[in-house]
Amino acid sequence: MRFTAEQRLDDSVLEREFTLGEVPGTLWTPDSTAPAPLLLIGHNGGLHRREPRLVARARQSAAHGYAVAAIDHPGHGDRTRSSVDERARAELRRAKAAGEPADEIFESFVGPLVEKAVPEWRTTLDALLSLPEIGGPVGYSGMAAIGIRLAVAEPRIAAACFFAGGYVPRAQREEARQVAVPLLFLLQWDDEGNPRQRALDLFDAFGSKEKTLHANTGGHAGTPWFEVDDGTRFFGRHLR
Repeated sequence: MRFTAEQRLDDSVLEREFTLGEVPGTLWTPDSTAPAPLLLIGHNGGLHRREPRLVARARQSAAHGYAVAAIDHPGHGDRTRSSVDERARAELRRAKAAGEPADEIFESFVGPLVEKAVPEWRTTLDALLSLPEIGGPVGYSGMAAIGIRLAVAEPRIAAACFFAGGYVPRAQREEARQVAVPLLFLLQWDDEGNPRQRALDLFDAFGSKEKTLHANTGGHAGTPWFEVDDGTRFFGRHLR
């Protein structure tokens, strides 16, 4: 892991850019002398790790005493999209404009994204936990498809918050039964891109003994900000 830039923000949070191989990332750490628990923040939809709402979530969590890390997934943010990714996204735009089913198109690029992104998260986790200012335990908050695989594959994940708005491939819907960590699941009731019943079925499938569903009215991008505060309380119960 190589740190490439840093700045001290006005909320006493230290923000550092890093690279790990070809993976770019950002780490926010609190002003504390004790090793901090770690929160991994994921994103989807081609977004950059420096998307304003993601950065705001990260800074708030760091101000509450967490080390927070985000990386750009393959084809996201600062990383180059492959020609295969570009064709799949163009086909998705065409299908949506024509009102055609898009599940198979989503399968064609979200499934491979999960297969590539989860090993990168695990390598990043190894590097982060070697830093003296980070002590664990570890939580994950973000894209459900990646989070499901990560929670199943990575025993260091102690709790997770999944956003129901992104497409979850069939393989991860099956893997959901193996998710055992405490879980907070966020659903936008009127999400235009995610069938409500599919999200409810996914919540039902999770194997966690402790799982909570928060459903709010509104579309895909309308998750209310107070859910960030609820997420902080949720992780406070399981990472402290």
